[in-house]
Amino acid sequence: MKSETMEEHRKKAPIKVSCGVITLSDSKSKDKKEEKNTDISGNYILNKLKEKYEVNSYKIIPDEKDQLIKSIEDMISEDIDIIFTTGGTGIGSRDITIETIETLFEKELKGFGEIFRSKTYEELGSGAILSRATAGVYKKTLIFSMPGSPNAVKLGISIVIDELAHLKKHLKE
Repeated sequence: MKSETMEEHRKKAPIKVSCGVITLSDSKSKDKKEEKNTDISGNYILNKLKEKYEVNSYKIIPDEKDQLIKSIEDMISEDIDIIFTTGGTGIGSRDITIETIETLFEKELKGFGEIFRSKTYEELGSGAILSRATAGVYKKTLIFSMPGSPNAVKLGISIVIDELAHLKKHLKE
């Protein structure tokens, strides 16, 4: 069922959406020469976003809280509207993405994580409980955090790709 109000909002959505991508990976961040070539998930996000939007920033960083916060702050200062992170969402001791960004959120978009886990459950079964994908707003910037696996990134992008301009419209109100 379509919502007339939502369709009207989509029509009034901004044309330009500026995006940034942050890959968290201890191993990929060490090899500066090859990092962007071996970042399958980050490159998938970049390529999908470039089909419809601008991608103005891309970083690969280690799983370090301070570097993640600095990267987010840098992107916000560059007027990035929507930031995607991939990696660092697991339950291992080096996985710091969720704990770091959730403390920044002024508003959480719980629906993203809920839909992500529901669709993951449909595909993988109870292993979906390991997914800690989330989204929220920080300083009028939307942040989506997804696991680092290519399949997880494909799923996450498929959930939001067509809504980004609509989301930006509401962010800037």
